[in-house]
Amino acid sequence: MSEFGDGAIVVHGGGPTAVLNASLVGIIDACRASRQFRRLYGARDGVHGLLHNDWIDLGALSPDLLAQIRRAPGSVLGSTRKPFEPAHLAPALARCREQGIGAVFLTGGNGTMRSAALLHQSGAVTVVGVPKTVDNDLLGTHHCPGFGSAARFYAHALRDIGADNRALPSPVTIVEVIGRNAGWVVGATALARSHPDDAPHLIYFPECPPTLAQICDDVQRVYQRLGRVVVAVCEGLRDPQGNPFGADLDRPGNRQHELASNLAHTLARAVSHATGLRVRSEKPGLLGRSCSFAASDADALASYRCGFDAVLAAERGESGVMIALTATAETTTVPLETVAGLERLVPRNWISPAGNDATPELLRYLAPLAGPIEALPIL
Repeated sequence: MSEFGDGAIVVHGGGPTAVLNASLVGIIDACRASRQFRRLYGARDGVHGLLHNDWIDLGALSPDLLAQIRRAPGSVLGSTRKPFEPAHLAPALARCREQGIGAVFLTGGNGTMRSAALLHQSGAVTVVGVPKTVDNDLLGTHHCPGFGSAARFYAHALRDIGADNRALPSPVTIVEVIGRNAGWVVGATALARSHPDDAPHLIYFPECPPTLAQICDDVQRVYQRLGRVVVAVCEGLRDPQGNPFGADLDRPGNRQHELASNLAHTLARAVSHATGLRVRSEKPGLLGRSCSFAASDADALASYRCGFDAVLAAERGESGVMIALTATAETTTVPLETVAGLERLVPRNWISPAGNDATPELLRYLAPLAGPIEALPIL
C-alpha cells in the first residue's frame, strides 16, 4: 500500500460509452469488499476534478442507485479531454497526500493511459488503468469495453438504413461511422448483412485510404448491379495524401483531436457531382457511442469486470498496469508503458484487397463482441 493512505480515487478520461459506468460500479463493489481500500472517491470531470478537489464520495451511494448507474450510458462522474501533464503531477500528488489517497484508477483510452503512466512514474501512489474506448484501438487487450456496444449500434443502424434503401432506393446513402484512425467500428457494419446484397455494400477504413475516384468507381459498379448503394465510411477517413476529401476539420493541427466534422455530407456531394447520382448522407454521431438500448450485455459485463479486477490488481501490489481482456473476456494486466499513447489498428489482411470491405477474419473477431444481429425478412 502507498504511504499516502488507504483511500482510492477514480478518474475518467475521454469520450463516454454505453457501458463506462459499469466499470465504475465494478470498482465501487470491489472497494467495498476490500480490506485495503477504506474510502473511494470519484473525480468530477476527470483530471479537472482530481486537481481541484472536486470529488464525490462513492462509498455513500445506495445499492439501488448503483444498480441504476451500472445500466446508465455516459459517465456519471463526467469526463474530460484534458490531458494529465507533467506540471499537474506535483499538485495532484499533494492532493492525494492530503486526502490519504494511495491508489488511483484511471479509466479511458490511449490518452488516459498516457496520463496513468505519467502518474505511475512518481512512484508515490498505486496506479491501475481501466480500458475504455469505442474505437477499440488500445494495445495489449483483445478488445476494449465500450466497443462491443458501439459495434452493435452501427451494425443495427446499417441494417435498418439498408432496409430503407432497399424499399425506396435513395439511390446512394453514405453513412459516417465513429472512429479516428482505427476502423474497428466501421468494419463492424459488415455484421448487418444476412442476405446477399444486404447493406453496407462498401466499407472504407482509415487504415486503407481510398481516392475519391476509387469511391466513385466502386459506387457506380454497385449501382449498375443493384440500383442502390449504401456506403459506410469511418469519420477519420482520409485520401492517400492525408486530406479529408475537402471536409471541414474540427481543431485542425491538433494531432489528438483533429477530425472532419462533415465527412459524409462532403463525400455525398463529391460523389454526386462526379457520378450524377443522387446521394444523401447520414451521421448518427455521438448516439453511436452512448446509445443505451443498443448496449451489449457481454460488453457491460466485461466493463464491470475490468473495474472490479483493477481493484484486485491494486490489492496485489500491481501498479503501472492496465487491465486487459482476453478473447474469452477474462482479465489480465499489461504494463502501461506498452499501451500509453499507442494505437491498435485493423490489420491490413482483415480488410479486403480492394480496401472497401471486411474480410471473414475480421467478421469472426467482431461477431462475438457485438452479439447476434437479427436478420430482417425480405420477399
